[in-house]
Amino acid sequence: MAPKVLISDSLSEAAVQIFRDRGIEVDFEPTLGKDKEKLAEVIGKYDGLAIRSATKVTEKILENATNLKVIGRAGIGTDNIDKEASSKKGVIVMNTPFGNMITTAEHAIAMMFAVARQIPEASASTHAGKWEKSKFMGVELTGKTLGVIGAGNIGGIVCDRARGLKMKVAAYDPFLSQEKADKMGVEKVELEDLLKRADFITLHVPFTEQTKNILSRENLAKTKKGVRIINCARGGLVDEEALAELLTSGHVAGAAFDVFKEEPAKENPLFNLPNVVCTPHLGAATTEAQENVALQVAEQMANYLLDGAVENALNMPSMTAEEAKVMGPWVALAGHLGTFIGQLTDEPVEAINILYDGVVSEMNMPALNCSVIAGILKKANPDVNLVSAPVVARERGVKISTTNQAKAGTFEGYIKVTIKTPTLERSVAGTVFSDGKPRFIQIKGINIDAEVGEHMLYTTNEDVPGVIGTLGMTLGQNGQNIANFTLGRTSTGAQAIALLYLDEKAKPEAMKALRDTGMFQQIRPLEFTV
Repeated sequence: MAPKVLISDSLSEAAVQIFRDRGIEVDFEPTLGKDKEKLAEVIGKYDGLAIRSATKVTEKILENATNLKVIGRAGIGTDNIDKEASSKKGVIVMNTPFGNMITTAEHAIAMMFAVARQIPEASASTHAGKWEKSKFMGVELTGKTLGVIGAGNIGGIVCDRARGLKMKVAAYDPFLSQEKADKMGVEKVELEDLLKRADFITLHVPFTEQTKNILSRENLAKTKKGVRIINCARGGLVDEEALAELLTSGHVAGAAFDVFKEEPAKENPLFNLPNVVCTPHLGAATTEAQENVALQVAEQMANYLLDGAVENALNMPSMTAEEAKVMGPWVALAGHLGTFIGQLTDEPVEAINILYDGVVSEMNMPALNCSVIAGILKKANPDVNLVSAPVVARERGVKISTTNQAKAGTFEGYIKVTIKTPTLERSVAGTVFSDGKPRFIQIKGINIDAEVGEHMLYTTNEDVPGVIGTLGMTLGQNGQNIANFTLGRTSTGAQAIALLYLDEKAKPEAMKALRDTGMFQQIRPLEFTV
């Protein structure tokens, strides 16, 4: 029986035809995605679901998706898909990460021009029959300093375009290496410096716990008087109420926003303020971008449903069906090792070396590499996937190397990941036991034996009496239950580590209580997808 795909958002006819030409039955219902109840009612009939942003793939819908194998998002953002529920259901989530980069970058540049020259207000005034030439005094972009927060794919294009406009470009990105910054022709700066110097600030970062409210009230107050701020990335990166106050006071000369904390944005503190340009999330809204991502998602989904090929998957590595049976646990291990080391690292990663020992050295290493790299990069970019991870790493100037060796220890095989930053080198190793479960076996050269849990806690300390008791007692007093507890040390009285598997996410009050004891050099809550 031919696979069956539902398209519940607006995709081009050319994309629909791709499915049909490949022998896939397709129902094209571009308004169905807005009706959650109806979608939940019919989703069980389909092997694939192709969407844009209007369709919300919730846990409830996935519960009814008894035959669903793949969700394809025409675009990069997947906030409208419950990826955890999809993974548990065994549904692959694909996106099209590179189809709208240029379009979004161009929109940011266009918004910068619009706010610099007050074009929307001047246009409205002229349409109204007024001729207020002296009212709309703008500023030139040439020679001005553009502060770019986030120098990844889209931010990098913005940097390139801004340099072409003869602007001075200063970029803040914790994961941007100096070597990459030099190649881009931009000045690598810290956020504090960018805020003080920039005439224009544009944001190009994903929405994460680290970037949430990155332009907070406090940081906005540090900006240069007369600054203009552009956000075509994600809502929630800027304190909109604080920005509105600074616009009213005149400290901020203008703002251009394509995204908002609450969308659809029917009301917002920025609306109806002078020299504020607002658009309804048009970053990817060009004919070329919409067509590109639609065609790309149709091809990817068809390739998977017919041939088992996995491309641009967010929750599964690219590999053949045959490889997946053998490699699955090792791919999971590789991702856990990357996620572990990524969550511990606050500096830009300059180099990654992945050592494959024994049986794993004969497996599909590109898929394993992608899993490691994606795990490391997810802290900075949650949208990175197993296909785009090497590209993102290369664009950030991260050097990737691998080492293969025959069996060299007590395990049939293991993976060791080592990263290098400007100030340190850090490593972690793991293996897969006969039960198919990944295990951490070494951290910082210290041997351990720890199973991987969804919620974990990593600590380092001097090897002195009382640490174990303090950990258990402090966590217990704060309602935090320990499922598993693993210890390791270099030698008696030297450095020691602990890796705890918790029943629930680490509580802030528990972490504060541990820090207040003064016994620990490092306390890091960790999260894994298991």
